[in-house]
Amino acid sequence: MARVRAGEVVRSAVLGHYIPSFVCHAAEAGYDCIWLDMEHRTWTTREIQSLMPLFHLYDIDCMLRPPTLEKTGLYRFLEDGVTGLMIPHVPTAERAKFLVDAVKFPPIGDRGLDNAGLDSGFLQSGDAQAYTEWANRETFLTIQIETPEAVSNVDQIAAVDGVDFLFVGPGDLGLRLAQLGDHDGSQLEAAFQKVAAAAKANGIAWGCPASGPEMIEKRRSQGAQYLANSGDFMTLKNGLMAGIKQFD
Repeated sequence: MARVRAGEVVRSAVLGHYIPSFVCHAAEAGYDCIWLDMEHRTWTTREIQSLMPLFHLYDIDCMLRPPTLEKTGLYRFLEDGVTGLMIPHVPTAERAKFLVDAVKFPPIGDRGLDNAGLDSGFLQSGDAQAYTEWANRETFLTIQIETPEAVSNVDQIAAVDGVDFLFVGPGDLGLRLAQLGDHDGSQLEAAFQKVAAAAKANGIAWGCPASGPEMIEKRRSQGAQYLANSGDFMTLKNGLMAGIKQFD
């Protein structure tokens, strides 16, 4: 959150499989954050818990996309040391308010207090007020804008107190817009601009995937502060494709 507050870019990689060394390599390469994907990939709770000390050791943030909307299931990830949560397919401000209620402490939300997880060093300090203020300030909630309904409601979603990021999901959103007639991508690009405007108007950050210098520069010029451009899936695929060509 410090980079966001300073107006800087959060440079993120993506991890969908249990590869502990990826955390070290991403941090050493200069990434600020790793997006852990549990929406489309299979992780166990113990795998997530075992990775979190590595994130803290190498001083790199973790944004986790969870497979659940269950309240205690969400904030347990924060107790385990995750820096922030990115929730897919949030179509309305009402859904956003529900999520804020789940992952933010009072007076913003209604998250349950434990203060004995990795996020507090397993210490359970007696100053609950200081801990909850820290957690509300330094952990973040990211709302994904992935449907036409979400785009139409993005101004109201961005205005919800406790929403820290908006994140455009161009895969799902582009698919749905194409099915509605957006064959040249102009409606998708307009959606990016609308999200950027909503984030700016409400003083919050926004982001998206962005591959290649030209796309990174374009989204940055629109004000994006969270950009993801690399991950284990494509890195492994591209590496293997490059390796097999050597045999030719």
